[in-house]
Amino acid sequence: MRERTIYFLFTDTGTYLSKAINYCTKQSLNHVSIGFDQDLKEVYSFGRKHPNNPFIGGFVKEDITSEFLRKSQCAIYRCTITETEYKAIIHNIKAIEAKSSYYRYNFIGLFGVLFRVEINRKTAFFCSQFVATVLGDVKKFQFGKPTCFITPTDIRKHEELQLIYEGKLEDYQSKNSDETIDTEPSRRKSFIYFIPKKVKQFVLK
Repeated sequence: MRERTIYFLFTDTGTYLSKAINYCTKQSLNHVSIGFDQDLKEVYSFGRKHPNNPFIGGFVKEDITSEFLRKSQCAIYRCTITETEYKAIIHNIKAIEAKSSYYRYNFIGLFGVLFRVEINRKTAFFCSQFVATVLGDVKKFQFGKPTCFITPTDIRKHEELQLIYEGKLEDYQSKNSDETIDTEPSRRKSFIYFIPKKVKQFVLK
């Protein structure tokens, strides 16, 4: 059976909202998006629709070259799934995208995570809730708790994920090859070949 690769982009934009979430979760990189190509040209999440207004949010197709995202700190992971699972994820995303005008960012749900109160809203997600929802048909991504409690850290710690890059998003460069991430030695970028995330990263000197 043919296999496919999906990508997970975890970011920290340094905004006040991001800092507040970091403080509450005691973790960093608290925004997660799901993508389908190594260059991250097709990446989806739930977040702010307008960079300067954190209170207007919903379904978004991320632009990693935007001023808002490209300066952020990030970690990029990949994971291999089956063709059937890949098509199911695409279907789930497209179904939400088709009705995106009805969807809102689930600010209330963030308090539910903080206080461990289950809050399910049919047309509202926060980023990790959205990602966990569209992954619902992938067997290896059954988290054992409601999607309204799934955090970016829960996804990031999943044993199937392979870390391929960590650093500034604007410095992320990918080759056409699906094997390595390359960087200029003179710029001292941190990078990782496609190895299990438990193996410690090394830095190019």
